[in-house]
Amino acid sequence: MSLKKIVIKTPEEIEGMRAACRDAALVLDFIEPYVKAGVTTEELDDLMLKYMTEELKDISACLGYSSGGETPYPKATCISVNHQICHGIPDQKVLKKGDILNIDVTVIKNGFHGDTSRMFKVEPVSIAASRLCEITFNAMWKGICMVKPGAHFGDIGYAIQQYVGPTGCSIVREFGGHGVGRGFHEEPFVAHVGKMGEGPEMKPGMIFTIEPMINAGKHALKIMPNGWTAVTKDRSLSAQWEHTVLVTETGYEVLTVSPGCPQPPSWVK
Repeated sequence: MSLKKIVIKTPEEIEGMRAACRDAALVLDFIEPYVKAGVTTEELDDLMLKYMTEELKDISACLGYSSGGETPYPKATCISVNHQICHGIPDQKVLKKGDILNIDVTVIKNGFHGDTSRMFKVEPVSIAASRLCEITFNAMWKGICMVKPGAHFGDIGYAIQQYVGPTGCSIVREFGGHGVGRGFHEEPFVAHVGKMGEGPEMKPGMIFTIEPMINAGKHALKIMPNGWTAVTKDRSLSAQWEHTVLVTETGYEVLTVSPGCPQPPSWVK
């Protein structure tokens, strides 16, 4: 992971990213009222694709995406339910009371990628499921709060690890955040475990995602036969939250914000 590969965005590119990231967040605002018992994940995906393309005039970055080796991704969004960690493919699965799910949206607007995800609950959910969602949300913000010029990417993983460790939950290692811009996945890989001072130094103009995946049980995973969906090996619940973050001259700016976006925890300055 070399510094020269990490793209420093120009002011014009940052404006393009702000617009794309806001649209991605608006898709999640839009879908929230539809997440309820009795709906299928495919129905949710269809609604989001229509909103992206017809209302926002954007493109789904996920639909048909392939990094090279795998079968192109067949849907517009990723919807990961309960023990699915990430890359859940929307299908005929009917949501039921007690389910928790992550909806991950990436749009392309004028050539720029906006990437964000949130957890949703089909109430009533268990205390344990609610706790996992809250821990994961806080973990994301622990990482975000480490972002500033001169900090290192290992600082993000360190902060998340220090917070999650005492909860008894575990952090997925195989997946992490990533640079994002004109490319869907750019340098650097942003690990959610790490050591202070390790990794490249953050510079103003860098844009990347922070998206911890936290399991209620052990961190081990397996990939399903579809080649995309990761699930917990012990079938414990998993949760994920994701924001796209810009390194500013003095700290950070969260780009994936919208009117319905959950507010940061009270301890965030």
